[in-house]
Amino acid sequence: MFTGIITSIGTVLAVEMRGDMRARIGCDYDMGTVDMGASIACDGVCLTVVDKGQGWFTVDISAETLSKTNIGANGWAVGKRLNLERALRVGDELGGHIVSGHVDGVAQVVGLRNEGDSLRLTFEAPEALARFIAPKGSVALNGTSLTVNEVAGNRFGINLIPHTRQVTTWGEVEAGDAVNLEIDTLARYVARLAEASVVSGT
Repeated sequence: MFTGIITSIGTVLAVEMRGDMRARIGCDYDMGTVDMGASIACDGVCLTVVDKGQGWFTVDISAETLSKTNIGANGWAVGKRLNLERALRVGDELGGHIVSGHVDGVAQVVGLRNEGDSLRLTFEAPEALARFIAPKGSVALNGTSLTVNEVAGNRFGINLIPHTRQVTTWGEVEAGDAVNLEIDTLARYVARLAEASVVSGT
């Protein structure tokens, strides 16, 4: 589990297709404190450390993951920067919201404009996921816990404060970017309960 609070920015050092996709990611984590088999969220995708060294770790990415995330949509080229977060430990501060690292789909940046010191972004979500996104609710976008400002159909908006843009890859966002979208788990269960109530007639 994760919180959506980005703790480092990594860089793709190498990519290899070998049945699954294998990527080596450079980072500033103390890899001596990261176990083999540990989970690290990379742009919001929970991936398993299969090899590591000083200043880098390696992950395998399945065809299923490629099909559901922007890794497949955009490809990971050498030099690409990624939002990183290590798995939540018992006793850690929960500064964002509970994030599983299981990406639900890919949203697209369809608008951006400055609002004071902040940047307002508009996203278009896949139709099947849009109903789970609510004003003032939470979403994880490229692994970052963010609050939804408004929703109109399958489009929704968020604000990025300067700090978020400085400590994540959101400072590099452009219109047309495909981003990993994970809806709030609570929203999913509320929707499921509502569906069950309709079916049962309660």
